[in-house]
Amino acid sequence: MKEIQIAIDGPASSGKSTVAKIVAKDLGYIYLDTGAMYRAATYLALKHQLTAEDSREIIELLEEHPIGFGRSEAGEQLVFVGDVDVTHAIRENEVTNNVSWLAAIAEVREQLVALQQRIAGQGGIVMDGRDIGTVVLPEAQLKIFLIASVEERAQRRYKENLSKGIETDFETLKKEIAERDYKDSHRAVSPLKAAADSLTFDTTGVGIEEVVAFIENKAKALIEEG
Repeated sequence: MKEIQIAIDGPASSGKSTVAKIVAKDLGYIYLDTGAMYRAATYLALKHQLTAEDSREIIELLEEHPIGFGRSEAGEQLVFVGDVDVTHAIRENEVTNNVSWLAAIAEVREQLVALQQRIAGQGGIVMDGRDIGTVVLPEAQLKIFLIASVEERAQRRYKENLSKGIETDFETLKKEIAERDYKDSHRAVSPLKAAADSLTFDTTGVGIEEVVAFIENKAKALIEEG
């Protein structure tokens, strides 16, 4: 059966990771959370007190402590830097509030994009991020761009943080999400934007099942075309 590449892009908390995981599982495809890779790199940089001016040192750290993925007994995706499990550490507010400047470093993006493309070459894949359809997988057969209001995305992240025991102020969270939207869409390297041939889906007020069904219907039609 024909295997395709599915690129799912969108701003923070637009639902792309949640949806991508389900679609990949249903299709039997590889799932790659590129956002987790940038968070892991940010975690490393912060741990070693590096800034945007220290790009060479950050690259060296990534080479010494390569980012990898695993799976827990319960099926949860695990993220590692070297042999250290950072799955939960990379979701802390400090990492969230610093990932934009790290993701704007051209040399870091170049290294991580090369890794993402190597993984994509292994077969059918669902990859989510901010520049998958435009930069990482420009030839992907299916490109989806998910959006949602800042208010709704803040509500989603607020509930997620509380469930993980991460102390969060809702109004501060709204401001941080809006600021990250601006930074991600205005950075010089690989800005957040919809690919010209992507399908935009507004998830405001829409359940996960409906978004998944939309993507899977599009994917299955492409697969059946052969």
